[in-house]
Amino acid sequence: MAPLLPPSPPSGSPRLLKSSSGSEWNVVVQRNVKSSLLLLLAISTVVAFSILYSSRSLTVARTAGEALTQSPLLAALDLSSRMPEDDDDQSDEPAEVVSLTAAASSTVGEAAMQLEEKCDISRGKWVREPNGPVYTNLTCPMLPDFKNCQKFGKDDGHLYWRWQPDGCELPRFVPERFLDVVRGKRLAFIGDSLARNQIDSLLCLLSQAEAPRDVYSDAFDKYRTWHFPAHNFTLMVMWTEFYAHAVPVVGADGKPTSSFDIHLDRLGADWTSRLPGLDYAIISGGNWFFRVNYLWEGGRRIGCLNCAGNDANLTDFGVAYAVRRVVRAAVEGIARCPGCKTSLITFLRTYSPDHFEQGSWFDGGYCNRTAPLQEREVSMESIAWELRRVQREEMRRVRATKRRFGVLDVTKAMMMRADGHPDNHFDSRWRRNGSDCLHWCLPGPVDMWNGVLLQRLAELTPPPAAR
Repeated sequence: MAPLLPPSPPSGSPRLLKSSSGSEWNVVVQRNVKSSLLLLLAISTVVAFSILYSSRSLTVARTAGEALTQSPLLAALDLSSRMPEDDDDQSDEPAEVVSLTAAASSTVGEAAMQLEEKCDISRGKWVREPNGPVYTNLTCPMLPDFKNCQKFGKDDGHLYWRWQPDGCELPRFVPERFLDVVRGKRLAFIGDSLARNQIDSLLCLLSQAEAPRDVYSDAFDKYRTWHFPAHNFTLMVMWTEFYAHAVPVVGADGKPTSSFDIHLDRLGADWTSRLPGLDYAIISGGNWFFRVNYLWEGGRRIGCLNCAGNDANLTDFGVAYAVRRVVRAAVEGIARCPGCKTSLITFLRTYSPDHFEQGSWFDGGYCNRTAPLQEREVSMESIAWELRRVQREEMRRVRATKRRFGVLDVTKAMMMRADGHPDNHFDSRWRRNGSDCLHWCLPGPVDMWNGVLLQRLAELTPPPAAR
């Protein structure tokens, strides 16, 4: 966003001209100054009293990394330090924020305090890493075949890169440190198959320090639980395509189609019922919105997604609108969760893009790049960047009690990693002559997400001596 400048006076505006008499000039100036001061004083008094008697407090997040909860009057007199709410991509605001409620606030509806992170991990570049990954496909016993790209012939060049944030370091992932931070805690990844991609990465990383016990799986492998007994740490994955309650659309043949009826005003009961008891929740998603879907609210169908030409009577609201609605509903639902811990910390992992070229899954699409893209090759006008913006805006607006909210902003980093997908390097039983340019190889760029998660958790967790 360009800096705000005072407007130039219109060509017909009257101008002050110095008269030939010095005394006449002084009289004109004094009269104008007095009139201006009186008018300004009157306006200031009205504004000050209207704000002073307002029941809401304002939060000011300063660019220097300082966060203060101010009285309404002080906040109004310091608006120059407030960050823009809607155009975060053009601001200098650090992209990683954690929302906390002011200590004196204890009711839903009070604005959350914005605590700036020590480093903006969302902006940076991929640099060479000669040491390679923390684990390999040979040292992770629970690595799924459809993400084991090296086993099925992919070159290992994608393994020797690390994310270098601008102005700081993202430390190498240390499994023992992560397990120490989450000792005695329960953490869940909530989302679609990319949430599963991240938990598979974390399992491989942590297994280098302690082998997890697989303690629960539902019949469809959509809900899983692992336990690390030496650290009493429980790790879970919970499946949801949309956060919202969604039902497959049934076709004329009586069979479910690939489309869904998405109820924007109802959260999915399966994952929300499992929130109580969690210490950390990592929510993510967005990719299931790119099929033909139908939007419902108040028990009636209000529109659709990607449905141009299918039904002239329905409005196509667009993917960004639907993502905004369900993210808002999800974080507000977590904020109001009656049975959840007040200490629950929720992170949203921002949108992860695909890199299909010349097609898609089963129509000739591929992703055979052998190195990360350069920044100039990445479009900041893409839908991936728009969804990231929507997700961040909704996380900034979340209102909570003592529960905390933050962002794992990985979108730009992953937009550059077209080389990190399986492509056609996975078990042919799953491939069916297709290519996977959505999910991520293990090991691979997705491991960086857990490096960011560890950094955020460590910043929020006191050292052992202080616990």
